[in-house]
Amino acid sequence: VQLQASGGGLVQPGGSLRLSCVGSGFRLNDYAVGWFRQAPGKEREGVSWISSYDGSTYYADSVKGRFTISRDNTGTTTYLQMNNLEPDDTAVYYCATTKTPLIAVRPADNQYWGQGTLVTVSS
Repeated sequence: VQLQASGGGLVQPGGSLRLSCVGSGFRLNDYAVGWFRQAPGKEREGVSWISSYDGSTYYADSVKGRFTISRDNTGTTTYLQMNNLEPDDTAVYYCATTKTPLIAVRPADNQYWGQGTLVTVSS
């Protein structure tokens, strides 16, 4: 099981980025996916999740109203649309899955991880 996250970059405060997570060798969207992030010197934290059981979405309070998790129609890619970015959003962003339909909020409960993509929000 391999995941690949992409789409990070440098953006000014208030800007937007869209991250993508693709599964290799399996249909990622058959399973729940979570986006996590880790800022320098901080623990990895959950950002957003989508269930494959019923398509329910969940967000950390810090990103609610600014980030949107979604999936494409081909079944292979999960996105994280990030709007109105703030300097505190600066981190390496990872996608992860338990390879089950149910989300796992805790990073330790996700068995499969992408390599991470760096998001830097700075003027």
